[in-house]
Amino acid sequence: MSGHHRPALSGRLLTGMAWAVLLLGLWLWGRDVTDVRDGTSAPTTGDMAAVGRPPDVELPPPASPLGEASPQRIDIPGLGIQAPVVASGLDPQGAVDAPPFDRPGVVGWYAAGAAPGAKGAALMVGHVDTETRPAVFYKISALKPGATVRVIRDDGRVAEFTVDDVQVVTRDRFDARQAYGPREPGRAELRLITCGGAFDRASRSYTANVVVSAYLTGTGL
Repeated sequence: MSGHHRPALSGRLLTGMAWAVLLLGLWLWGRDVTDVRDGTSAPTTGDMAAVGRPPDVELPPPASPLGEASPQRIDIPGLGIQAPVVASGLDPQGAVDAPPFDRPGVVGWYAAGAAPGAKGAALMVGHVDTETRPAVFYKISALKPGATVRVIRDDGRVAEFTVDDVQVVTRDRFDARQAYGPREPGRAELRLITCGGAFDRASRSYTANVVVSAYLTGTGL
């Protein structure tokens, strides 16, 4: 999205079919499923436009996954983001609850999925903006492969992730498994998700989602 502010959804990060399809993907691969079937792991299709992965970017090897622990904070040094993380479940409509709109600086973690740093793909959601100002994930579409994302966990460990690609995913013909499923079996991965594309004033929703993919490359205390 451009730097010009667009009105946000009324109290929701993603709504309707976008979350329904996302949840289908979550049910399919879940916290205990760590692989993606053949033919579904390619990062880019006609439905998913890559923001950028220059061919000459050399990425570090993956680190061994950590055990389970809940995230407390996410830091993205390149964007100046330091945000608390709260556990999110499902709302009565079966959608993943984003943090309340009166807490635009908070990131939600889908607690029924993988923990950040543990094997599988951990899912974090954040608002792109509110009705008056940018929110926590306003800048994440500017991330580039090689950027660092740190997640501070309640076991005292810091899971350090390296971004491997950024996708703008249109909501028509959306492939949830491809967008949110693990890219490589056995890795600890992370997805950061917010609204993207154009703001449709008629439907009061954005036309796409930004999906930042990263994988565990280091740990600290």
